[in-house]
Amino acid sequence: MRLVLLGPPGAGKGTQARALGALWGVPQVASGDLLRAVVREDSELGREAASYMDRGQLVPDDLVLKLVAARLRKDDARPGFILDGFPRNVTQAEALAKGLEHFNLKLDKVVAVIVPDEEIVKRISGRRTCRNCAAMYHVLFEPPAKAGVCDKCGGELYQREDDAEETVRERLKVFAEATRPLLDHYDRLGLLGQVDGVGRTDEVEKRIIAAVNGVAPPPK
Repeated sequence: MRLVLLGPPGAGKGTQARALGALWGVPQVASGDLLRAVVREDSELGREAASYMDRGQLVPDDLVLKLVAARLRKDDARPGFILDGFPRNVTQAEALAKGLEHFNLKLDKVVAVIVPDEEIVKRISGRRTCRNCAAMYHVLFEPPAKAGVCDKCGGELYQREDDAEETVRERLKVFAEATRPLLDHYDRLGLLGQVDGVGRTDEVEKRIIAAVNGVAPPPK
């Protein structure tokens, strides 16, 4: 299975990619995780990526393409993969197709997870992260036992800059301008399915599986 999950930040793509990856025995490849890992290295590449991410801007294509290409060359991705957060624009989609074609491979399906903007703002701006162990919480959906304190290690919880409401709204604006044209691109190729991303995690997972199998109705 070679699947792309599209959708705005906070649509739940990561949760779904991990669950489906375990189900199908293929790795989740998340561009956001790859970028955050390189930022933690405090390298020149990481500082460059951070300068964009902290403003809610998309990281340049060439940087993201290098990271994703290196990940897809690893042995565990040979049977397949689930791409989460990549591609983000048509240029990246074309580069991905070209790279796969080099190995006589192609995508099986592209599924867009549709979630209203205000729901996304509520989901992301409520996130809190532990400064010590990086555990994540949500002030509404998964609060810690003691406000501002990590249940696991007692570390301080904070709101990442890219989770602040102003930054989230900028990220959604960027998504609308740069990423939504991907829906038309993949629709023209006959690869696109769309599912409603609001609801319980297991419900959304079933919708994605149905879309992959070509039996899911589009979201209302």
